Amino acid sequence: MADYAKMDSDELFKLYVVDHDVDLRNLLIERYLYIAEIAAKKFAGRGVDYEDLYQVASLALVKAIERFEPERGIKFSSYATPSLIGEIKNYFRDSSRVMRLPRRDTEQLKKIKLYTQEYMAQNGRKPSPKEIAAELEISVERVLEVLEMQQADNMLSLDSALADSENFSLGNVLGQEDASFEHVENHDFITYCMSLLNDTEKKIIEERYLRNKTQKQVADILNVSQMQVSRMERKILGKLAMVYKK
Repeated sequence: MADYAKMDSDELFKLYVVDHDVDLRNLLIERYLYIAEIAAKKFAGRGVDYEDLYQVASLALVKAIERFEPERGIKFSSYATPSLIGEIKNYFRDSSRVMRLPRRDTEQLKKIKLYTQEYMAQNGRKPSPKEIAAELEISVERVLEVLEMQQADNMLSLDSALADSENFSLGNVLGQEDASFEHVENHDFITYCMSLLNDTEKKIIEERYLRNKTQKQVADILNVSQMQVSRMERKILGKLAMVYKK
């Protein structure tokens, strides 16, 4: 174990593929648990406890370590991150089937939304939970409980839209606001996706989304028609949407 600790992760993975030593696996888990922690924090506060999310992400990490093929030349973090995110989203989906909002909660949520819209129109800001509670004559705790349920449901709706290839765009991934997750999720996810594309597809993505070129400009660069670029771009985004969905 002492010798293993001195090795870098690439060397450890090469050894683990050969003999599946438990000590090796445990060391790899320790080194990459930070990905599970960041992934769990990313989705915390949306109706599911952080500890539950961390457990789901940790189990997904173990599976990713078992399936990882270092000979493919992809960084483990790039390979594992989409898997962890996918497992967490699956957990939300499964949980949502069990905890769909009861009718009473749905009615209260409608009232909260209606009052919030009216309040914003009059005051230019959202009402606080205390103000909502006073208006609807319910407790602040009840307001927070209903809003938390809505957050979990909203996350699922957002995920469904993002996974739809018609709506998927790299901006959905590159535009994340969570700086602590940017290096792991955004950079590594994009790096992994780019590794799946051929040279022409990479060129289209680079010109369209990194250099903000129009389809016509990209068509001129590639010496093809704008229609061809449009078709190829839809195909690429569909491919990336499938990766994101996993």
